[in-house]
Amino acid sequence: MKKRLSVIISLMLFSVLLLAACGGDDSESGEKAITLRLADNHPEEYPTVIGDKKFAELVEEKTDGRYKVDVFAGGQLGEEKSVVEQLQLGSIDLTRVNSIPLTEFSDDIGVLSLPYLFEDEESKWEHLTGELGQELLDTFDGSNLVGLAFYDSGERSIYNSKKLVKTPEDLKGLKIRVQPSDLSINIFEAFGASASPMEYGEVYSAIQTGVLDGAENNFPSYYTSNHFEVAKYFTLNEYSGPPEVLLASQSLWDKLSDEDKKAFQEAALESVEYQREAWAELEEESKEAIIENGNEIFEVTDFGPWRDAVEPIYEKYGPQYQEWIDKLE
Repeated sequence: MKKRLSVIISLMLFSVLLLAACGGDDSESGEKAITLRLADNHPEEYPTVIGDKKFAELVEEKTDGRYKVDVFAGGQLGEEKSVVEQLQLGSIDLTRVNSIPLTEFSDDIGVLSLPYLFEDEESKWEHLTGELGQELLDTFDGSNLVGLAFYDSGERSIYNSKKLVKTPEDLKGLKIRVQPSDLSINIFEAFGASASPMEYGEVYSAIQTGVLDGAENNFPSYYTSNHFEVAKYFTLNEYSGPPEVLLASQSLWDKLSDEDKKAFQEAALESVEYQREAWAELEEESKEAIIENGNEIFEVTDFGPWRDAVEPIYEKYGPQYQEWIDKLE
């Protein structure tokens, strides 16, 4: 009996040691790794999720394995609004959210939704990955959110089921779905269209039945939503490109050492390049598929009339964002 008991105890001790050796969660220093959760409502292999995963990889590398980041894609942890609320409470550690709904937590971030804000893509990303971008990310201070980096979500353009739009005048009389925000409505009214706020999931059937004539979005969204099936004409006027934002919870941030904060910030900024490459690839694939389908695309080369059309937007919103507009100029 004693011999059997001795064997059982030995086996139990061996099992404990084996589990400890195979845990796989320890850092290089031998400390237990801290696992964080990052939420993204986009599907696996979407450019933002690719960026998230690169960020996670770099965080683990830069903290010598003391921190690991698990990425939950496809809205597993909730939709954007719910996730931001959880982030503020500290029940989720990190997330990727579009900048448009984040104006609720930082008035200043709304400047990035203004039409034709940047001269070109190169200028835009020089600013967003530079000092100005960091200043804008810092405007979340006091909201229990910490801005880490901006991700690319392309430039928004216009599509419709009626005709090929080449100038703002061609939009007159067309019912175009816009995001439910005063700024979006004002922009399309300035273009001359009839702006119609509507939930995104209802847009396909609304265009199909004639309730709407068209909508606005980027190439990948136009393609993956199948809106290209009911709206044949796409006008590449690239009027606005509000970016995505990679965020951390204040609760997590307060627990990090200065060294680890630096590691997280570096990881976020370095992941931008990978995310933008993935976005460019998806954009090109979507464009090729749309052309192959027979859709007509008009690429605007003279942006003068489009910029002139939205001057009233700057008269209305300019005073609110003048500080940031001046910095850009």
